[in-house]
Amino acid sequence: MRHLVIDSASEACSVALIEAGAVIDSRHEVIGRGHAERLVPLIAELADGGRADVVVAGCGPGSFAGVRIGVAAARALALGWQVPVRGFSTLALVAASAADAIAAADGALVVMEGGHGQWFVQPFAADLSPRAAFRSLLPEDAVLLADTLVVGNRAEPFVARRGSGRALAVLPNARAFPKLPPDALIDQPRPIYGRAPDAKPMAPA
Repeated sequence: MRHLVIDSASEACSVALIEAGAVIDSRHEVIGRGHAERLVPLIAELADGGRADVVVAGCGPGSFAGVRIGVAAARALALGWQVPVRGFSTLALVAASAADAIAAADGALVVMEGGHGQWFVQPFAADLSPRAAFRSLLPEDAVLLADTLVVGNRAEPFVARRGSGRALAVLPNARAFPKLPPDALIDQPRPIYGRAPDAKPMAPA
Protein backbone atom coordinates (compact mmCIF):
# COMPACT_ATOMS: atom_id res chain seq x y z
CA MET A 1 0.00 0.00 0.00
CA ARG A 2 1.36 3.39 -0.99
CA HIS A 3 1.07 6.44 1.29
CA LEU A 4 1.34 10.08 0.28
CA VAL A 5 2.75 11.91 3.30
CA ILE A 6 2.31 15.68 3.65
CA ASP A 7 3.58 18.07 6.29
CA SER A 8 3.50 21.86 5.98
CA ALA A 9 3.12 22.83 9.65
CA SER A 10 6.61 24.35 9.95
CA GLU A 11 8.85 26.44 7.72
CA ALA A 12 9.46 23.24 5.74
CA CYS A 13 7.17 22.00 2.99
CA SER A 14 7.70 18.24 2.96
CA VAL A 15 6.06 15.45 0.94
CA ALA A 16 6.92 11.82 0.31
CA LEU A 17 5.61 8.65 -1.28
CA ILE A 18 6.08 5.66 1.00
CA GLU A 19 5.43 2.05 0.06
CA ALA A 20 6.09 -1.01 2.26
CA GLY A 21 8.17 1.15 4.58
CA ALA A 22 10.42 2.43 1.79
CA VAL A 23 10.65 5.95 0.40
CA ILE A 24 9.69 5.87 -3.29
CA ASP A 25 10.10 9.61 -3.86
CA SER A 26 10.17 12.78 -1.78
CA ARG A 27 10.53 16.55 -1.82
CA HIS A 28 11.59 18.72 1.13
CA GLU A 29 11.98 22.49 0.87
CA VAL A 30 12.52 25.02 3.64
CA ILE A 31 10.50 27.95 2.36
CA GLY A 32 9.37 29.82 5.46
CA ARG A 33 6.18 31.13 3.85
CA GLY A 34 4.25 30.34 0.69
CA HIS A 35 3.09 26.80 1.50
CA ALA A 36 -0.25 27.36 -0.23
CA GLU A 37 1.52 28.08 -3.50
CA ARG A 38 4.24 25.43 -3.21
CA LEU A 39 2.62 22.36 -1.66
CA VAL A 40 0.53 21.09 -4.58
CA PRO A 41 3.33 21.58 -7.16
CA LEU A 42 5.67 19.62 -4.87
CA ILE A 43 3.18 16.77 -4.73
CA ALA A 44 2.76 16.87 -8.51
CA GLU A 45 6.53 16.49 -8.92
CA LEU A 46 6.47 13.13 -7.12
CA ALA A 47 6.37 9.84 -9.01
CA ASP A 48 2.92 9.20 -10.53
CA GLY A 49 1.90 12.72 -9.55
CA GLY A 50 1.89 11.66 -5.91
CA ARG A 51 -0.98 9.22 -6.44
CA ALA A 52 -1.36 6.92 -3.44
CA ASP A 53 -3.70 4.46 -1.74
CA VAL A 54 -3.78 6.52 1.49
CA VAL A 55 -3.08 10.21 2.13
CA VAL A 56 -1.65 11.20 5.52
CA ALA A 57 -1.07 14.72 6.76
CA GLY A 58 0.74 16.42 9.59
CA CYS A 59 -1.98 18.00 11.73
CA GLY A 60 0.28 20.26 13.79
CA PRO A 61 0.77 21.86 16.15
CA GLY A 62 2.64 24.47 14.17
CA SER A 63 1.95 27.40 11.91
CA PHE A 64 -1.79 28.14 11.83
CA ALA A 65 -1.75 28.65 8.06
CA GLY A 66 0.62 25.78 7.37
CA VAL A 67 -1.42 23.30 9.39
CA ARG A 68 -4.66 24.28 7.63
CA ILE A 69 -3.03 24.09 4.19
CA GLY A 70 -1.61 20.61 4.76
CA VAL A 71 -4.79 19.13 6.18
CA ALA A 72 -6.98 20.73 3.52
CA ALA A 73 -4.74 19.48 0.70
CA ALA A 74 -4.75 15.96 2.12
CA ARG A 75 -8.53 15.92 2.43
CA ALA A 76 -9.01 17.28 -1.09
CA LEU A 77 -6.66 14.75 -2.68
CA ALA A 78 -8.19 11.86 -0.75
CA LEU A 79 -11.66 12.97 -1.86
CA GLY A 80 -10.58 13.30 -5.49
CA TRP A 81 -8.80 9.95 -5.51
CA GLN A 82 -11.48 8.24 -3.38
CA VAL A 83 -8.91 6.96 -0.87
CA PRO A 84 -8.70 7.14 2.95
CA VAL A 85 -7.12 10.13 4.66
CA ARG A 86 -5.37 10.01 8.04
CA GLY A 87 -3.21 12.30 10.12
CA PHE A 88 -0.34 12.43 12.57
CA SER A 89 1.19 14.88 15.03
CA THR A 90 3.84 17.09 13.47
CA LEU A 91 5.82 16.90 16.73
CA ALA A 92 5.85 13.10 16.37
CA LEU A 93 7.23 13.49 12.83
CA VAL A 94 9.97 15.76 14.18
CA ALA A 95 10.88 13.02 16.65
CA ALA A 96 10.81 10.42 13.86
CA SER A 97 13.11 12.66 11.80
CA ALA A 98 15.68 12.34 14.62
CA ALA A 99 14.87 8.72 15.49
CA ASP A 100 18.43 7.39 15.65
CA ALA A 101 19.67 10.19 17.89
CA ILE A 102 16.64 9.85 20.17
CA ALA A 103 17.12 6.09 20.48
CA ALA A 104 20.80 6.58 21.35
CA ALA A 105 19.93 9.21 23.97
CA ASP A 106 17.10 7.09 25.43
CA GLY A 107 14.58 9.84 24.71
CA ALA A 108 14.43 13.51 23.86
CA LEU A 109 12.38 16.67 24.12
CA VAL A 110 10.93 18.08 20.89
CA VAL A 111 10.84 21.88 20.89
CA MET A 112 9.22 23.75 18.00
CA GLU A 113 8.25 27.36 17.38
CA GLY A 114 4.78 28.01 18.76
CA GLY A 115 4.26 31.68 17.92
CA HIS A 116 3.56 34.61 20.24
CA GLY A 117 6.85 33.98 22.00
CA GLN A 118 5.92 30.44 23.01
CA TRP A 119 7.37 27.04 22.15
CA PHE A 120 5.57 23.74 21.56
CA VAL A 121 7.25 21.08 23.68
CA GLN A 122 6.72 17.33 24.01
CA PRO A 123 8.94 14.58 25.42
CA PHE A 124 9.39 11.34 23.50
CA ALA A 125 10.80 8.00 24.63
CA ALA A 126 13.51 6.07 22.81
CA ASP A 127 10.85 4.17 20.84
CA LEU A 128 9.27 7.51 19.79
CA SER A 129 6.19 7.03 21.92
CA PRO A 130 5.14 10.30 23.61
CA ARG A 131 5.95 10.46 27.33
CA ALA A 132 3.43 13.26 27.88
CA ALA A 133 1.02 15.45 25.95
CA PHE A 134 2.42 18.45 24.12
CA ARG A 135 2.28 21.88 25.72
CA SER A 136 2.71 25.46 24.56
CA LEU A 137 5.05 27.18 27.03
CA LEU A 138 6.97 30.39 27.40
CA PRO A 139 10.71 29.77 27.01
CA GLU A 140 11.41 30.43 30.70
CA ASP A 141 8.99 27.64 31.61
CA ALA A 142 10.02 25.28 28.83
CA VAL A 143 13.70 25.27 29.87
CA LEU A 144 12.74 23.76 33.23
CA LEU A 145 12.14 20.45 31.42
CA ALA A 146 14.97 18.03 31.95
CA ASP A 147 15.79 16.04 28.78
CA THR A 148 19.44 16.16 27.76
CA LEU A 149 18.76 15.84 24.03
CA VAL A 150 16.55 18.55 22.53
CA VAL A 151 15.39 18.37 18.90
CA GLY A 152 13.38 20.73 16.72
CA ASN A 153 13.62 24.17 15.17
CA ARG A 154 13.94 25.81 18.61
CA ALA A 155 16.37 23.26 20.04
CA GLU A 156 19.42 25.51 19.79
CA PRO A 157 17.81 28.53 21.52
CA PHE A 158 16.42 26.15 24.15
CA VAL A 159 19.84 24.67 24.99
CA ALA A 160 21.52 28.09 24.86
CA ARG A 161 18.97 29.54 27.26
CA ARG A 162 19.13 26.58 29.65
CA GLY A 163 22.92 26.41 29.47
CA SER A 164 23.06 22.61 29.25
CA GLY A 165 22.08 19.71 27.03
CA ARG A 166 22.59 18.85 23.37
CA ALA A 167 20.65 20.49 20.56
CA LEU A 168 19.74 18.90 17.25
CA ALA A 169 18.11 21.32 14.80
CA VAL A 170 15.43 19.27 13.03
CA LEU A 171 12.39 20.06 10.90
CA PRO A 172 9.59 17.59 10.17
CA ASN A 173 10.53 15.49 7.15
CA ALA A 174 7.93 13.36 5.38
CA ARG A 175 10.64 10.78 4.58
CA ALA A 176 10.65 9.84 8.29
CA PHE A 177 7.03 8.67 8.23
CA PRO A 178 7.91 4.93 8.30
CA LYS A 179 9.60 5.45 11.68
CA LEU A 180 6.40 6.67 13.36
CA PRO A 181 4.87 4.15 15.79
CA PRO A 182 1.71 2.52 14.37
CA ASP A 183 -0.50 4.18 17.00
CA ALA A 184 0.73 7.64 15.96
CA LEU A 185 -1.84 7.78 13.14
CA ILE A 186 -5.04 9.77 13.65
CA ASP A 187 -8.36 8.95 11.99
CA GLN A 188 -10.31 11.83 10.44
CA PRO A 189 -7.44 14.33 10.65
CA ARG A 190 -8.12 17.89 11.72
CA PRO A 191 -5.80 20.77 12.62
CA ILE A 192 -4.08 20.72 16.01
CA TYR A 193 -3.31 24.35 16.71
CA GLY A 194 -1.91 24.09 20.23
CA ARG A 195 -3.02 27.52 21.37
CA ALA A 196 -5.98 29.90 20.99
CA PRO A 197 -6.44 31.59 17.61
CA ASP A 198 -5.14 35.12 17.13
CA ALA A 199 -8.53 36.45 15.99
CA LYS A 200 -11.31 36.79 18.55
CA PRO A 201 -15.04 36.71 17.75
CA MET A 202 -16.73 40.09 17.84
CA ALA A 203 -18.78 40.83 20.93
CA PRO A 204 -22.54 40.98 20.36
CA ALA A 205 -23.84 44.46 19.73
